Amino acid sequence: MKRKRVSYAKYGYFFCIPFVLAFLIFSLYPIIYTMLIGFTDLKGLGTTNIHILKDDLFKNFKTILGNNSFQTAFRNTWKMWIINFVPQIVLALLLAAWFTDTRSKIKGQGFFKVVFYLPNIITAATVSILFAAFFGHPMGPVNDIFMSLGWSEKPIYFLRNKAVAQGVIEFIQFWQWYGYTMIVLISGILGISPEIFEAAEVDGANRIQTFFYVTIPNLKTILLFSLVTSLIGGLQMFDVPQLFIAKQGPDNATLTTSVFIYNQAFSGSYLYNRAAAASVIMFLIICVASACLFITLRDKEEIELHKLMRQQEKAYRLATRAARKEGKAK
Repeated sequence: MKRKRVSYAKYGYFFCIPFVLAFLIFSLYPIIYTMLIGFTDLKGLGTTNIHILKDDLFKNFKTILGNNSFQTAFRNTWKMWIINFVPQIVLALLLAAWFTDTRSKIKGQGFFKVVFYLPNIITAATVSILFAAFFGHPMGPVNDIFMSLGWSEKPIYFLRNKAVAQGVIEFIQFWQWYGYTMIVLISGILGISPEIFEAAEVDGANRIQTFFYVTIPNLKTILLFSLVTSLIGGLQMFDVPQLFIAKQGPDNATLTTSVFIYNQAFSGSYLYNRAAAASVIMFLIICVASACLFITLRDKEEIELHKLMRQQEKAYRLATRAARKEGKAK
């Protein structure tokens, strides 16, 4: 008797249903609705009448792009992301290479990894309030240190300085995320074949040469992932600058695009149409920037190899068809 085969593949679709429904309701629908709001006159709390701007469909987008506060927020966001990401990726790379180096037998690796990753577990709100207390005026640990060491005769209002306010936020972002980036890079290095490192060691390559000529080239995909995810998170920076200092600091020093969108929508203005337009603009900027990174950092050799393989497959199929036709003709 033949046994009837039971196919379990169909059950996978049932397990996917909760995620698909959650994505459609809580992600896709809000995104589409936000895009539509950007072309309307929706403003004010409790407004039910929504009209599409027929005279000038892109009026809200033009208003946002010409807004001085949005331009300042856009510059601040890029500046704070770049300044915190560069040292973050450098330190994460060095630590990842150190932990995965078989030649240096590090004791207590697990402890160090936990310590370095620990800041990422602490909530951004807690860190923001903690650092705001550190630089408090007139009383705060930093002021106490300065006065006890004789560096200042009276309390300094650190957060009135634009460079200090931005610098603290940049340090917070760096301090919170370098551990996460380190873990991602460690997983990427562990995925590289050990034979490559052994061959480099046999050929007489030292640790620095192995790092630059073996580790980095084989980490292109992971580095691209870290760069893109950091870019997306950096351009959406909200909680730290919002909670660290009231009213976005001196001369809007800590104003980011996400904080600007929040202020437009909820901080008394209730300009939902402009907030939606700003959200769409940032969404498009993130998409374009991510696409540029993918195109710039993609593995060109792998792409060329893939094209060559496709050409060979195509030539093989054509040769096979020609051989079949000749066989039928005979």
